[in-house]
Amino acid sequence: MGDNVRPNSSQVMDQKRSSGHPLHQAPLPESLKAQLDAFRGQLWRIKVAEAILAGLFGLLFSYLLVFGLDRIWSTPAVLRLLILLGGTSLFVLFAPYWVHRWVFRHRREDQLARLIARRFPRLGDRLLGVVELQDQTERAEALSPQLRTAAMQTVAAEAKGRQFGAALPASRHRMWSLAVLVTFMIAAGSLVLVPKAGINALKRWLMPLAETPRYTFTQVRGFVPTMTVPYNEPFPIVLKLTAESENRPSHGVARYGSQDPVTAPLQPDGSYRFHFPGQQARDTVTVRIGDSRHAITVIPTLRPTIESVLADIDYPEYLRLDPKRIDLRAGSLSVVEGSRVALEAVSSRELREARLDVRPLPQDRAPLAYERFEPAPLPEQPEPPPAEPRHFDLPVSGPVMRSPHIEVADYPAEAALTWTDTLGLDDKGGFRLRIDPVKDQKPAAYLQGIDRQHIMLASETVEFESLAEDDYGLKVLGIEWQGEFTKPTDRQPARGEQELQSGAPTLRRLAEEVAFSPSTLGIPPQKLLLRAYVEDYYPGRERVYSEPITLFILTPDEHAQLLKNQFDRIIGELEDAARREQNNHDENRRLDKLSKEELQEDANRERLKQQETGEADNVDRMKDLTQRMEKLFKDAVRNGEVDKETMKKLAEALRKMSELGKQDMPQVEEKLRNAGDERSTREQAKKDLKDAIEKQKKVLEKMRQTIEQANEANRKFEASTFVNRLKRAASEQEGLASSLIDRVEVDDGHDSIAGLGVDELDPVDQRLLGELAMQQRRTASDVRWIQEDLGHFYARTQKEIHQKLLSEMRESHIDTALDDNRERLASNKTWLAIAASLKWAAQLREWAKMLEPPGGGGGGGGGGGGGAGLDDNDFEFMLKVMRMIQSEQDIRARTRGLEQLRRNVREKNARNASPESPTPEPEPSNP
Repeated sequence: MGDNVRPNSSQVMDQKRSSGHPLHQAPLPESLKAQLDAFRGQLWRIKVAEAILAGLFGLLFSYLLVFGLDRIWSTPAVLRLLILLGGTSLFVLFAPYWVHRWVFRHRREDQLARLIARRFPRLGDRLLGVVELQDQTERAEALSPQLRTAAMQTVAAEAKGRQFGAALPASRHRMWSLAVLVTFMIAAGSLVLVPKAGINALKRWLMPLAETPRYTFTQVRGFVPTMTVPYNEPFPIVLKLTAESENRPSHGVARYGSQDPVTAPLQPDGSYRFHFPGQQARDTVTVRIGDSRHAITVIPTLRPTIESVLADIDYPEYLRLDPKRIDLRAGSLSVVEGSRVALEAVSSRELREARLDVRPLPQDRAPLAYERFEPAPLPEQPEPPPAEPRHFDLPVSGPVMRSPHIEVADYPAEAALTWTDTLGLDDKGGFRLRIDPVKDQKPAAYLQGIDRQHIMLASETVEFESLAEDDYGLKVLGIEWQGEFTKPTDRQPARGEQELQSGAPTLRRLAEEVAFSPSTLGIPPQKLLLRAYVEDYYPGRERVYSEPITLFILTPDEHAQLLKNQFDRIIGELEDAARREQNNHDENRRLDKLSKEELQEDANRERLKQQETGEADNVDRMKDLTQRMEKLFKDAVRNGEVDKETMKKLAEALRKMSELGKQDMPQVEEKLRNAGDERSTREQAKKDLKDAIEKQKKVLEKMRQTIEQANEANRKFEASTFVNRLKRAASEQEGLASSLIDRVEVDDGHDSIAGLGVDELDPVDQRLLGELAMQQRRTASDVRWIQEDLGHFYARTQKEIHQKLLSEMRESHIDTALDDNRERLASNKTWLAIAASLKWAAQLREWAKMLEPPGGGGGGGGGGGGGAGLDDNDFEFMLKVMRMIQSEQDIRARTRGLEQLRRNVREKNARNASPESPTPEPEPSNP
């Protein structure tokens, strides 16, 4: 069964190929075969040409596409890569496919026959049949070779009259040739006409992923892909044409995001400046200048600001102050000249660079006081040459910038800090610091708690406060005194100083309570100028002194005379107060004559109000007189030269004055106020007025008694002052003689003045004699006043002792004798002047003894006002107790002064013993 199966033609052909037998059992006629071979060759040539031309066109077109796109924008690398792949794909993908389709799939006659059948269906089918007959393998009894041959010959004859070329598929090789030619010419033209652009596009086409910048005919510089600008502030973008730019457009256009475009003309320097308004949101600016296209990402950012500025101050070495760090918030710094200032600033962002510029500022001279009214030309002075500005590039560390130390000169300066952060932003305007040099001013010293002129006894202690202030540290505070005798004497005036308190570089104020006791310091009665002094640390600066106070240190007799004068004024003012009180009393009596109805009238009420006011004023005067009288009494107690009887009269007068000011007169004032009160009834007002008159009458009587007692005390006071005045005149005469003796009996190498004419004397001795002569004139005048006052006093008292003394003084002609002695002094009759001075000194002391009370005179001490109702023994005991209290107070004050002096001397010795202490200062010198 299997032997009868006939294999088909394809199986036969496969067997022949595998066995190496010839392919065809009956080959086609040669003419037909030649036609088919010619058809195959023509097909292959056309299609291969098309594949090659298409590949070339793809390459050329992709290059031209890159070239063209680059003229519009900077073609991205990815797109250039896709274009290159697309262009080469015609060679890499399309050409092999095309060759495979038209060459490899059209090699056999049957494939060609089928292609011909598309154009010539009948012929194609017959060709396909005869092609299949070539390989027909039927049995001999079934196959007729003659028929097969005849069939082939017939088809060959029919095909011979046909042109197989018409059966070729549509040919595009001419179109591809034209396309390749055109693209090639364009590409060649780009390379020839614009070689830079062409070569640049070729590089970017061949190497799409390489960082090859796009070539443009308009070439600009200044482009950055990302730009940070100040937040919400207008900003420019500046692009400039390069020298190689082939095109120079007259305008450029830029656009921020979707906002309106901004046009910038070409500047003479070849730049385009685009101005944009302030922005808040991040966006892209697209810039188009000719064929140049740029995209700039703009990031609005807040400017870097200063968060803190510190100044490290190194003070001048002489101030001995530690360096100081201060916070500069106000933008100004006042610091002493010679200091060194370093700045440290912290920014809100990390910094890239910082700079400090220091420039001098003009000095403003304030107009003087008189220039505001009458401008006067000042003398021209050469101005110092202007200082040169200084510039420093500051080191930065993150957000911190630090400057070197700047020397503070004697002129103001401005330090300007500018900085740029890592984003390229700076703080608009920077930070400006004004540095004002401050001169180390002189310190100031004050004395407080004491009058500018103070009268005291040598045994007293005066307490006050000494103050010192300085701007840059105090070194020492002390007091200094300089005495001056108002009368000739052989003693030297007091001169000395006392250091009160040591300072320190950091102390700007010193205060010290001072207890100044002349007796403790060995200062006799004299006029004393006392002032505080202060020293600071400024090199070479002398002491600075306070305004001086004048201490009049009096002898007891001088003090008693002063008290007498004060007492005279108090009595006079007391009498004035009595007269005013009497006038008020008279007016009150006039008002009392009015009826109750008339007293309620407005005009009379006003009169009552005025009376109340007048009484109140008189009360205030009486209180003031009482205070002054109390002080006078205390000073009299301290003096010790006032006799007991006088002190008792003073105490009684003081008591009554105190009662008048605190009790009696205020009651009158109160009654007058009630009488004038609108709320009072008529009867009550009338009654209050009568009560006021009755009380005022008693006040007047008491004031008269007080005045009598005060006058009596004054007379006793005055009598006691004659003793003191005579003793003082005697002391002056003795001092005059002592001064002359010192210049006659010399042992210090100086010549004696005895026996020399006035012209032969040394100028110092001439001046001494002149001063002694003037002193003798003053003493003679004092003696005359003593005689005159003694005469008036005798006329009031009619005491024989005063008459006897007055007669002796007049009979002695002492005033004339003292004038004669002045002449002797003026002509340098030394021995005669000495003898006369001693003689009259002894005589004056004899006269003083005549007036001294039995037992040696002198009252005691005491306080304010308690002599009423006491007998002599009790009052004397009270005075002694008060004197003891005052003595204790004086001792305590002097002890404080001594303790203060001891402490200061100990501190000074400790400083002098220290190896770092300055040169020891002299100890306070006391007379």
